[in-house]
Amino acid sequence: MNGATLSSREDILARIHDCVLDGDPTGATEGTRAGLEADIEAMALVYESMVPALREVGRRFEAGEYFLPEMLMSANAMQACMDLVRPLLADSARKPIGTFVMGTVAGDIHDIGKNLCNAMLESTGFKVIDLGVNVPADAFVEAITAHEPDAVGMSAFLTTTMREIGRNIGAIEDAGLRDRVKILVGGALLDQAYADEVGADGYAPDANSAARLTKEVLGIDD
Repeated sequence: MNGATLSSREDILARIHDCVLDGDPTGATEGTRAGLEADIEAMALVYESMVPALREVGRRFEAGEYFLPEMLMSANAMQACMDLVRPLLADSARKPIGTFVMGTVAGDIHDIGKNLCNAMLESTGFKVIDLGVNVPADAFVEAITAHEPDAVGMSAFLTTTMREIGRNIGAIEDAGLRDRVKILVGGALLDQAYADEVGADGYAPDANSAARLTKEVLGIDD
């Protein structure tokens, strides 16, 4: 591997994996830099190390072994790694499995859940376009027009902002774009019944299920 022996390659991949799993962004970025310096492909660093680590984080979360703080720490470590390798992935032969537009609705500035979902979706293979927080309906419409995503995610964490999801979907319908995208929703106060009420395609209670649900509604096989 252009100067990286098999043992050093394995050690580097293992270090990145363990640091992402443990939520150690400093160690994860050091491992990622070491991998790039050893000429390990960026795609290998992501899919042989980071993605398996984040999948294990999701498994532990669902099993009740990890909780939101641990999951957030791991997502931050993953994002620190991705900041280094993302520019190199553009030249990779592997194409994204889909495009996902994400945003927290107007009037709401909560972003922890959104950022966790972004990390999970990106690690699964999606190109994620993050609109940020306090996103108005017209910004979702503009993003769908500009980026032609496969799916759109909307998060709301307050009773006062939940209603924005319905308004956003209405705006997307009025723009004639509803049949072009799947719309998924999430947030502490939401549930599947609310998703059905506002006409969304699905509800995800956490980041791990969001990535799985997105693939499901888009018909993407593992």
